[in-house]
Amino acid sequence: MATKAASPNVADVTAGHKTSSRTIALMIIGLALILVAPFLIYPVFVMKVLCFALFAAAFNLLLGYVGLLSFGHAAFFGGAAYITAHAIKQWGYPPEMAILLGTGFAAIMGVVFGYVAIKRQGIYFAMITMALAQMFYFFCLQAPFTGGEDGIQGVPRGKLFGFIDLSNSLNMYYFVAAVFIIGFLFIWRVVHSPFGSILKAIRENEQRAISLGYRVSRYKLGAFVISAALAGLAGSVKAIVFQLASLTDVGFQMSGEVVLMTLLGGIGTLMGPVVGAVLVVSLENYLATSSLPVPVVIGSIFVICVLLFRRGIVGEFNAWMDRKRG
Repeated sequence: MATKAASPNVADVTAGHKTSSRTIALMIIGLALILVAPFLIYPVFVMKVLCFALFAAAFNLLLGYVGLLSFGHAAFFGGAAYITAHAIKQWGYPPEMAILLGTGFAAIMGVVFGYVAIKRQGIYFAMITMALAQMFYFFCLQAPFTGGEDGIQGVPRGKLFGFIDLSNSLNMYYFVAAVFIIGFLFIWRVVHSPFGSILKAIRENEQRAISLGYRVSRYKLGAFVISAALAGLAGSVKAIVFQLASLTDVGFQMSGEVVLMTLLGGIGTLMGPVVGAVLVVSLENYLATSSLPVPVVIGSIFVICVLLFRRGIVGEFNAWMDRKRG
């Protein structure tokens, strides 16, 4: 009887090691691709992919590992972009300080939004985040420092730490790559920490986590703030890359895009949001030069993936590998 009881645990541990090894292998391949990408592909395009990949990974930390669907993450992404752009252009801050300021602003917004929203669950949580984000959108539309519909344009990239000239495309690229790698590794560490294990327990059975004595609301708020801060980091870097912060960054469509990226790539997988971001940004870039309607094509692909690949691209790949290995 003891042997039979122990067998599932051994199988679970073995499966966990296989999944972890697979993730590490994908991460190493991805790192190699990032390092050589600017010599093979237009660097600005890859920088855009990396910014949105970090944004999607931050969103997935909340949806995939806590089970909270936010329709307002564009507020953190775009809010940080506005603060960073304004700090550089109007206050003359160096890029590293402006990024820290934008990320900190997103974290503070995360505390406020999270404190209000986590008191509800399911669709009510999603609607509250969307309502708060729309309020922030109209604030940005009317606030004098955001430039209204024109946004903040011509943001100088400046010099990183006073001597690295970010106007050089290659310097800018490797800075963006470093930010993405650090942010992604931070998410990986959170997911594989005791804190991440508790978040997964809350996702699977919140009432049981409460019965075990965990203060679920605090863990939810912590995850929400971390996700908001990382989304803000992505928005801050994006504002410097494109030298622009606009209403598009805080609009509802941006919140919808990050949901789409995460669902296409695979909810609850580390590499899924990255793959989803690559797919969506690539499609938008390719379709922008064609006569095909971008929303219709991407929407159709989303419907097909939901019907045929419910776990997302990476999720289905992981499931196929597990079945192949028996």
